[in-house]
Amino acid sequence: MSRFFPLRLPEAAPQRLLLLGLLFIAMALPVAAQAQGLPAVTVQGSRYSLTLELLGLITALTLLPSMLLMMTSFIRIIIVMSLLRQALGTAQTPPNQVLVGLALFLTLFIMAPVLTQVYETALLPYFNQEITFTAALANAEAPIRAFMLAQTREDDIAAFAEISRQPALESPESVAFTTLMPAFITSELKSAFTIGFLIYIPFVVIDLIVASVLMSMGMMMLSPMMISMPFKLMLFVLVDGWTLIMGSLAASFVTPTIP
Repeated sequence: MSRFFPLRLPEAAPQRLLLLGLLFIAMALPVAAQAQGLPAVTVQGSRYSLTLELLGLITALTLLPSMLLMMTSFIRIIIVMSLLRQALGTAQTPPNQVLVGLALFLTLFIMAPVLTQVYETALLPYFNQEITFTAALANAEAPIRAFMLAQTREDDIAAFAEISRQPALESPESVAFTTLMPAFITSELKSAFTIGFLIYIPFVVIDLIVASVLMSMGMMMLSPMMISMPFKLMLFVLVDGWTLIMGSLAASFVTPTIP
């Protein structure tokens, strides 16, 4: 497994990430992005000229959260965080808003090399009118595809290729995005639950020890979870659990070297 090398996002990163999201939407709807303009429409005596590109992009904004889940590291991170909270037995602490925000910013940190590559090879040349929109889409697809392929198991790709009755795949470049996306999500689910299982083990051991001690003392009416939770929190804090979890999640992703 290769090491993770964080890269710094360029200046004015929020605006560029927004533009990058619009480019992702255009990748998902290439037909709408390249179609011809719609004729003008009349609303209460006024005429408005709408283009199919603008209409398609505005409509496709609802797909942006789904694309964040399907094409980035977000899904693995949020599942691991949720399983960690259940293992600690802290109910709704941290709350869902905190977990989602933490997963989102960790996703941006992990995806920084890919986003930087997309910006330098696709967005910046397109804004400078050096390449066409079609070429920008192709350049943006390459680093995203490489990242998704690096995290996806070959068995999952083969399974979905068989389900869709596609011919034998000759190379990673021949994998269609419609096949790569579900295979990537399936692999991320497997990885997330594997990490969650390993996180659960020490906390389950603490629960068993506390339950055994309470049973031997005859305190069968006392909830073992109530007694074991302070010990689990103490263990998690003493081993600097949050830093270990964040570092392990970041290191679990393979960041490919994109030429």
